Amino acid sequence: MHTSNQEQELLRGLAENDRNAIETIYRQNFGLIQGFVVKNNGYPDDARDIFQEAMIVLYEKSRLESFQLTCQIKTYLYSVCRRLWLKRLQQLQRFNPQIEMKEEIVAVEEELEMHEKKNADFLLMEDAMSKIGEPCKSLLEAYYIQKKTMPEIAEHFGYTNADNAKTQKYKCLIRLKKIFFAQYKNGG
Repeated sequence: MHTSNQEQELLRGLAENDRNAIETIYRQNFGLIQGFVVKNNGYPDDARDIFQEAMIVLYEKSRLESFQLTCQIKTYLYSVCRRLWLKRLQQLQRFNPQIEMKEEIVAVEEELEMHEKKNADFLLMEDAMSKIGEPCKSLLEAYYIQKKTMPEIAEHFGYTNADNAKTQKYKCLIRLKKIFFAQYKNGG
């Protein structure tokens, strides 16, 4: 079964960060998720957290050219939220084996594992960035986050030219990689 044209448009909009598409997906699906979480030992705030995480998973998938949604967005989000919520309940030791089953469920374990691994890697990178020191931290943020050009960075950091700034950025990147991979090898 392929998703409808309207749902394909919503997915495209989500991939492009279109506010209307995101709001439509939220409006059409959050109630179902909130009902599920609240009926299964959760609170509305839990539902918001779980739904937000599921939206991130769907967003990341929607940006991949290889991703083909073979069910409704509602079914996909429900499946992701259900897995996330069951995992959270187990962590909180409030798991109830009689969790309500609603509609069809699709296998999303692989996507969740990839999402959790990306999250863990992101946290490691954030930690490595905090340990790299100045001016490397600011220089890398200026280039990769603020999207400044090398001439702008050279001027801001007082380098004689863009080539010197580029060389310094490269050295900082090497340092960051060393810190990151040292943490990565040691399991965080």
